[in-house]
Amino acid sequence: MAKQYCRNVTSPRDGKTVYIGSDWKTVTSKQFNTEYTLRAGYEITERTIDKYGQFNLVPDIEVEAWWTNLGDPDEEIISLYHAHGECEQFHSEVKTDMDLERLPSGKFATNALILELGMIAYNILRMIGQGTIGGRAPRQKRDVKRRRLRTVISNLIMMAGHITMHARQLITGLGRSNIWRHIFSDICQKYAVTNS
Repeated sequence: MAKQYCRNVTSPRDGKTVYIGSDWKTVTSKQFNTEYTLRAGYEITERTIDKYGQFNLVPDIEVEAWWTNLGDPDEEIISLYHAHGECEQFHSEVKTDMDLERLPSGKFATNALILELGMIAYNILRMIGQGTIGGRAPRQKRDVKRRRLRTVISNLIMMAGHITMHARQLITGLGRSNIWRHIFSDICQKYAVTNS
């Protein structure tokens, strides 16, 4: 690949070179008899040394191509393209963690209702999960940006506790050995609805 066709050439580390570029092309639709202007972009990664420092006998070349009609810079389009993997993780959480992979009915209206209720539950669980980051959260091996629904459900929703009624008040006992008790109380105070 000649470098003159590439708009951006970067070397993130020794032995790795990334070529980024794009070109606008006019495409004719035979079905609708119209012309569209689309952008054909590419990201070419050439590796002569792998991430462990081993030299490659033949360079490893990886090509990613995309089509779009957005006018954003190439780097932003590529970051959007790479971000679709994160959306797939959210879809996976809805299907596996919330068990909505197979809808229960053959009726469209019933399945639509189940999906709407699942959407409400998903948003509430995500809000709780984002509220647990930082503050008095248990120590993690690495910094986290979000919590999976499975973690929120198993550590906060299904938390063992003892509820007692005393002096017209509900008292929740969580136990001192539970490392999530401080986060649970913070979340309860943050989203508590007071009856006045």
